[in-house]
Amino acid sequence: MSMLRVEDLEVSYGVGPVLHGINVTVPDGKIIALLGANGAGKSTTLRTISGLTKILRGKVEFDGVDLAKKTPAEIVQMGIAHVPEGRQVFPQLTVFDNLRIGAYSTWRKGHVQELIDRQCQLFPWLKDRRNQMAGTLSGGEQQMLAIARGLMSEPKVLMLDEPSLGLAPVIIENIFDKIVEINKQGTTILLVEQNAMLALETCDYAYVLSVGRIVMEGSREELLNKEDLITAYLGGKAS
Repeated sequence: MSMLRVEDLEVSYGVGPVLHGINVTVPDGKIIALLGANGAGKSTTLRTISGLTKILRGKVEFDGVDLAKKTPAEIVQMGIAHVPEGRQVFPQLTVFDNLRIGAYSTWRKGHVQELIDRQCQLFPWLKDRRNQMAGTLSGGEQQMLAIARGLMSEPKVLMLDEPSLGLAPVIIENIFDKIVEINKQGTTILLVEQNAMLALETCDYAYVLSVGRIVMEGSREELLNKEDLITAYLGGKAS
């Protein structure tokens, strides 16, 4: 059964449609990638699922519930967490305070500390840096903190927007190893990523967007074998 479904979604920012009737299915337990160049509509899709951008036409359903009338906070409580592009940690707060903010919908006594301990197992360095201001962390550390903060709400679906942006290759490799580990622990992943080859090596299924439309979709193996289409839409070469 599909957990998250985007059907005939159209979104406009006032000038004209940004998404043109796209359809995306995110099955339970999988890693699904949204690929494409800048301006393709990838981040807009995540923002719409999160309730941050209004739906013009179509619908977004999560476990059979229409999200159109839900607030962003309610969508988080339902089990969808969004780690935005650019990390967006709170720079003047400590690492642990950033994590606690991620658990704002889960303030059961003792449970927040349990969730923090869980993130420290996934990212061990968090414990040693717990009192450090988030703004003084490196870019890679901030990205990991942003992912850990997203996990503090115990999401069923974790949406990641450009987790490799601006990071060194060795850090990117580490982060993607963590993404795979998070998925193996039972969290569904919806991944927006400009590094198409890395995303295709990681995901189970991918959708390629161009100017607000889905122009290609398929399994990892299917898309990696379409070298001409990858070159045309993603600016890379299949390996």
